[in-house]
Amino acid sequence: MKKALNFFTHAEKDRIRQATSLAESKTLGEIAVMVVDASSRYHEAEVLGAVTFGNVAAFLIAEFFLHGSLWWYIPLTFVFFPPFWFLMKRTPYLKALFSGTGRRERAVRDKAVRAFYEKGLHRTKGNTGVLFFISLLERKVWVLADKGIHEKITQAKLNALARTVSGGIRQGNAADALAQAIGEAGKLLAEHFPTVKDDTNELTDEVITADGDTV
Repeated sequence: MKKALNFFTHAEKDRIRQATSLAESKTLGEIAVMVVDASSRYHEAEVLGAVTFGNVAAFLIAEFFLHGSLWWYIPLTFVFFPPFWFLMKRTPYLKALFSGTGRRERAVRDKAVRAFYEKGLHRTKGNTGVLFFISLLERKVWVLADKGIHEKITQAKLNALARTVSGGIRQGNAADALAQAIGEAGKLLAEHFPTVKDDTNELTDEVITADGDTV
């Protein structure tokens, strides 16, 4: 799995930055893009996976090499737990297998909301910040907007932008899809929040990246 830091190439990051700058030139709104490795550590998935793999390994060894002895099986489950826990911690794909869809969706939503406030998108002039949040492990995109925007633009329209980006990621052209969605967001914002004379760029146009469960 690609890491957030190198998910986009330098050329793609520059294209996204230009798309963001162009979209913001026509509106009071502020657009930010963030890419993270994952929205949670999923500790429960690590433990569940380690227990499952450890039990399977212990059963197979006890059954085929130790005459099915229960006295060997139980200690072996404890022996195998640490290495499989280490494996789970180091293998994002396995974490995804042992975490439910609903759990992953909640994690992405909560992480996006936290990032929105930690990066100051709620402090923009007119409360017009928009965050494109991409979480790689979960393969989820969330588009979050401040309260000023929700008075004019529905969440359904924001979700449509998220689907555009998600589709691009699945097809291998994430940068193009993201630039397109940013352009569409700019048009929507310009309709309701046109630029004003003293407008300034309040947020970075660069792609923000974060690894692990940190922002």
